[in-house]
Amino acid sequence: LKNLLSNAFKFTETGGVKLEVVAAESGWSQGHPVLSQAPMVVAFRVSDTGIGIPLEKQRIIFEAFQQADASTSRRYGGTGLGLAISRELATLLGGEIHLRSTPGEGSSFTLYLPLAYTGAVAARPQQSARSERPGIQLQRAPTIERVPDDRDTIEEGDDVLMIVEDDTHYARIVANLAKEQGLKTLVAHTGAEALELARSFRPTAISLDVFLPDMLGWTVLSRLKQDPQLRHIPVQMLTLDEDKQHGLSRGAFDFISKPTEASDLSGAINRVMEYSKPRKRRLLVVEDDAAERMSIRELIHHDDIEIETVESGGAALKALREKEWDCMVLDLKLPDMSGFDVLQRISNEKLRDVPVVVFTGRELSAEEDARLHTMARSIVVKGVESPERLLDETALFLHRVVEDLPAEKQKMLERLHSSDEDLVGRTVLLVDDDARNIFALSSLLERRGMRVLTATTGREAIELVNTTPELALVLMDIMMPEMDGYQTMQHIREKPEHRRLPIVALTAKAMKGDREKCLEAGASDYLAKPVNTEQLMSALRMWLHR
Repeated sequence: LKNLLSNAFKFTETGGVKLEVVAAESGWSQGHPVLSQAPMVVAFRVSDTGIGIPLEKQRIIFEAFQQADASTSRRYGGTGLGLAISRELATLLGGEIHLRSTPGEGSSFTLYLPLAYTGAVAARPQQSARSERPGIQLQRAPTIERVPDDRDTIEEGDDVLMIVEDDTHYARIVANLAKEQGLKTLVAHTGAEALELARSFRPTAISLDVFLPDMLGWTVLSRLKQDPQLRHIPVQMLTLDEDKQHGLSRGAFDFISKPTEASDLSGAINRVMEYSKPRKRRLLVVEDDAAERMSIRELIHHDDIEIETVESGGAALKALREKEWDCMVLDLKLPDMSGFDVLQRISNEKLRDVPVVVFTGRELSAEEDARLHTMARSIVVKGVESPERLLDETALFLHRVVEDLPAEKQKMLERLHSSDEDLVGRTVLLVDDDARNIFALSSLLERRGMRVLTATTGREAIELVNTTPELALVLMDIMMPEMDGYQTMQHIREKPEHRRLPIVALTAKAMKGDREKCLEAGASDYLAKPVNTEQLMSALRMWLHR
C-alpha cells in the first residue's frame, strides 16, 4: 500500500489521490486458488488523477526495472522495482493486484486480499497481478551458482582460506589452488555472506575481491578491520593495480591484480598463509626524543611484538636495508634528515613495502598532508596524533590479535572503535528524491553528530558541492528525476578540487554492470538499497577516517 500510494503521489501533479478499503464480492481473477475460496475478501483501491498508463504499457509495469516510459524515469525518478515487489507480496499473501488506467486521466490499482490469511499459497496463481490483459511475467534475476567449499567439515586448528568472489569461475580456480596447498576453503559470493562466515569460522586468511554484488570489497575490509575479533586476519585483495595503496592503507596484507596467472595466484595464497602463522611481529620505531621512544615502547610492547628503536633517519634506513620489518613508526623531525626525506629514500630505493605510521605531535598542514599523499603511492603512510590512534594503527598493520593484548590496551581500542569521533562535526550531503529516505538517513546521521545537507535533484547537489568547502562526503542516490546520479557524479568530478571528495552511490540495481557504471561515473564506493545501517556506518567511518 505504501508503494501504491507513493507512486500515486509521485505521478499526480493536479487533482488528488484516494484510498478506499471495501469488502469485495468479485473483481479478482476467476478461479483464483485462494480468493475464490476465501469466506471474505478485502479490496484496497488506490486511485489518482495522474499521468495514467497507456494500454500497451500496462503489461510491463509489473516487471522488474520497468516503467511505462523511459522519460518517466528521467522526470520522476525511481527504479521500476516497486510494482514488481508489490505484485510478489500480494501473491505471497494469497491475493493479487489489478490495474485500470487511462492516459492523461489517472490510474486505479486494486489489491485484493483474503480477510483471513492462513499461510503461503499451495499453488501460485497463473495471473496474480494483471491489467485487463493476461500474461504478465516477473523477470527474475539469475541465481548465483554456488562453488562448493568445506564449511561442513572445518575443525579447530584447520588452515582455512576464505574466498570472497562473485565470479564463480575465478572462485573455483582459487579454491582449487588452495586445496592443492592442503587448505580448507570457505567461499562467499557477497560481502554480507563473507562477514557472516568470518564471524562464524574465523578463517586463517581471506582472499577478497573488490567488486561484489552488495557492497565494495573496501567496505568488507573496513568491517573486518573494525571488528576486534577479526581484524588480525590477513586479507589479500584482488583489485586493480592503481588501487593497491587504497587497500594497503586500510590494513590489507597484500594485493594481486586481476586477471592473473595461476602461478601468481598460488604464490599469493602461499604468502598470505605463511604470514598468518603465529610469530613475533617486528616493529621499527624512529624517534630522536628518548622520553618519546620510551612512551611508544610502553604503549605498544607485549609478548607478540619485537621492538627496535633508532634515533636518526640514517639509522632507520640502515635497519630497513638489513632486516625485514612488519611496520615502522616514524617521527617527521629527526636530527640528520626529515621524516619526509626518509620516506623519499624508502621510495627511491624500492625497499620492502613496509607500512609506515607517521607519529607527530602536531596537526599536519595541508601542504604536508598532500606531500605524504603523493609519497604514499609506493608506501603506506598514516598520520596519527594520539596514543590511542598510534596503538590502533600499529595493531592494524601488525595484524595483532586484539584478544591477546593486555586488558587496558583492549579497552583503549574498544573506546576508539565504539566512538564516532571520525563522524562528529563532519558535513555530509544526502542526495535523494524520496523524502522518506532523506528523513530516515538524515535522522541516522544526525544522531552520530554529523551535519546533514540535503538535495532532491542532481542540480541542487552540484550547487551545494560547489558552495560548501567543508563538505566531507556525498551519499548519492542513482535513480533521480531529470539528472540521475551517474550524470551528477560526472559533473562533480569535472572540477579538480572535487576529485578526492568521497561519493558513496546508493543503488537499487545492484547488478554487476550497474556497479561498474557507478564507479566509472565517479563513485568512490557503492551500497545496495535498501541500505543496511551497519554497512553504511562502516563505509562512512572508512572514508572519513582522519
